[in-house]
Amino acid sequence: MSTDVLVNATAGRSGSPRWVSITALSLVFLCGAAAGALAMNMGVHTRLHQPTFDTPEGKALNFRRLQRELQLTPAQSEQVQSILNDFWQYYRTVLTDGKTRVEQVLNEEQRRKFERLLQDAQK
Repeated sequence: MSTDVLVNATAGRSGSPRWVSITALSLVFLCGAAAGALAMNMGVHTRLHQPTFDTPEGKALNFRRLQRELQLTPAQSEQVQSILNDFWQYYRTVLTDGKTRVEQVLNEEQRRKFERLLQDAQK
């Protein structure tokens, strides 16, 4: 086979640069999607998005972590749980009081915007 025949034969298979680009981008996208699906399946998403400490799930998660890492005795666990419950109640009271005090100085339109800002912050 001569060199000219080989060049012509391989040129027909490689396709246009546009087709090569589309194929390459599609493969990159599919690899990214597969990697994302694998990461989600392995639980990476849940580790990155832990519940906040002031939710029941977050409280339980943080308490279990303290128990495990500090190797708390049952008596210590009970005392620490009581202290944390007091803290979480205090935290909720401070947040509620702060929100009420801010709302008192705002007009109606500002209160609506403030509420929207708080809702966006929770997302």
